[in-house]
This record gives sequence, structure tokens and C-alpha cells, in this order.
Amino acid sequence: MQKTGLNLYKATQAAAMDLPEVTIAEHLGVRTLHLSSDAIQGAMRTAMPDQIELEYVQQMMMWMLFKYKPQHVVQLGLGAAALTKFCYRNFPQAKVTAIELNPRVIATCHQHFKLPDNDERLQVLCMNALDYVNDSANHGQTDVLQIDLYDAAAEAPALGSAAFYQACANCLSEDGMLTVNLFGNPQNYRANCNANIAALQEAFDAVVWLPLVHDANTVAIAFKQAPAVDFEDLYERAKAIRLACKLPAAKWVNGLKAWMAENA
Repeated sequence: MQKTGLNLYKATQAAAMDLPEVTIAEHLGVRTLHLSSDAIQGAMRTAMPDQIELEYVQQMMMWMLFKYKPQHVVQLGLGAAALTKFCYRNFPQAKVTAIELNPRVIATCHQHFKLPDNDERLQVLCMNALDYVNDSANHGQTDVLQIDLYDAAAEAPALGSAAFYQACANCLSEDGMLTVNLFGNPQNYRANCNANIAALQEAFDAVVWLPLVHDANTVAIAFKQAPAVDFEDLYERAKAIRLACKLPAAKWVNGLKAWMAENA
């Protein structure tokens, strides 16, 4: 892809802001995105570019168990664009918005990770996620919010305060929900995870999380209004998701069921 004047301007901005460089790697047909470190910030299997490769990113879609036809899905943190592409392809009735601070990440996703150009349904915006959720024009406009915000070191969520999660809740519709990846290095993982869960619980009616995967990834789902849970219905929904989208949704239901048994 040839750089436009706007892309060159944004790349200059990125350098001025000291945002990390983006590199890609490829192994056994899986392409990965990195930000000035070995930490994997996203992945794509080149033979199936619209499928979600990493298990924790798949778990970010567990809101599908509760909401069938969202009208607006927002992703904070583009990564390798897996969630953005998946929602754009699989929910043709929905607007999909992705917020990414680093213009280099956006350019790399277009060039190497099959991210489509913006259109009437898809908007990838180069801006700070905190500015987006604090903008009152965005409040009440989103059905599903997906958060995966990390810097180059990927040691803890870049945003995780109670005020941030309250701003996220403000962006959601009355029955909206949020999924978030809570990752951290082994030294601070549990403390960071617990702090983020506590902050989420201040802002949301119900918060549940799945068993960790990939060593230190815990995905939580937060509901603005706690849903009625019927596990028989959820397993039926999981079967439909697996058939339609090739996602292991029954594992999500198993995780939710185990959480409820442990926290009853």
C-alpha cells in the first residue's frame, strides 16, 4: 500500500509521540504483530485471515452468547485487527468502530493483516481510547465494547481505573456489555487482574471472567444489566456459534458455569 500524505503525517506524529515501532513475524502460516518487543499483540493465520487465531481473542467474542444482532460494536485497541475484521464480516447489520492510538499499527493492519478500508459500516479511528469513551457524543451509542489496550511492554492494561470503566459503561446502551483482556507479566498479573476486576465491578451490574489462557490472559465480561442465565439455552447458542463462526463457544459456557459454581 502506498502511503498517502495523511499516513505520512500520522507516521510523523507517531514518531513525535514516541509511539513504538511495529514489526511482524511469521511462523508455520501464522503472522504476528509486535510493538518494539517480543510480546505478541495480535495474530492471523494467513490461510484464514478473517478467522480469530488466538484463544483469548476468541474469548473476547463471548458476548455473542447473550447478544445476537448488535447494531454497534466498538474495539479499543486494534491489535492485528482480528476482532474488527471478524465483527465486520459476521455482523452485516452492525457498525464496527476501532480506536487505535498508533497510526503505525493501523497502517500495518491494512498492509499485512487484511484490514478493509473504512466505509459506511467500518471506521478505524486514530485517537486515544480515553478521549473516545469520555466524549459525551459517544455515550449510549454502543451495544458491545471490546477492550484490549496494551503498550509495547504489555505488562498490564494501559487503562484500567474505575473512572475509565465508568466511561466505558457510559458509552453502552442500556443492555450493553463489555469484554476485556486482562493480561500482565507474572510478577504483577494477579494484582493487576484483581484491580481491574474491582474497578469493573464499581461500574457494572455483573462481572464474570473465564479461566486464564496463554499463561496470563484472563478475559472478563461485564454487563450493564445482569442477564438471566439459562445454561441449557447458552449451550444451544454455543452450538449455533460454533457452526456459524467456528468458535469454541461451548468452552466459554463451561467457563461461565464453573465461575458461577465457585462464586455462588
